[in-house]
Amino acid sequence: MSASVTWLNNEAINFETVSGSGHKVILDSAQELGARPMELILMGLGGCASYDVVSILKKSRQAISDVRCEVSARRADSVPAVFTDIHLHFIVTGENIKESQVAKAIELSADKYCSASKMLADGGVNITHDFKIVATA
Repeated sequence: MSASVTWLNNEAINFETVSGSGHKVILDSAQELGARPMELILMGLGGCASYDVVSILKKSRQAISDVRCEVSARRADSVPAVFTDIHLHFIVTGENIKESQVAKAIELSADKYCSASKMLADGGVNITHDFKIVATA
């Protein structure tokens, strides 16, 4: 994997990042032109975990129509203001979704498959999860 980060050479501290696969993301600090770097970490964690959860639920033949992961975090008060706690709340929508299957999918993601979760947890971040199932007719 690779990425490049280029300062946009403006009065603010903004950067254009490009992933090894060619996708661009703007990073910002205060002008709201793009996400902040620490927000991207949360987005990456939520994306990684959501990918696993959707994949596992599909393989277990759950009739999901939507999955949303809301990620919230607390940071240390002093510099470096690392994440101390991160919570992932999954909202799984579908027909006849089994609670046990959702719990298992989240557990497998957290404990086995999600590299981002493993990396952050090994770094001392307390990561918690919960979920809600929304039934469709």
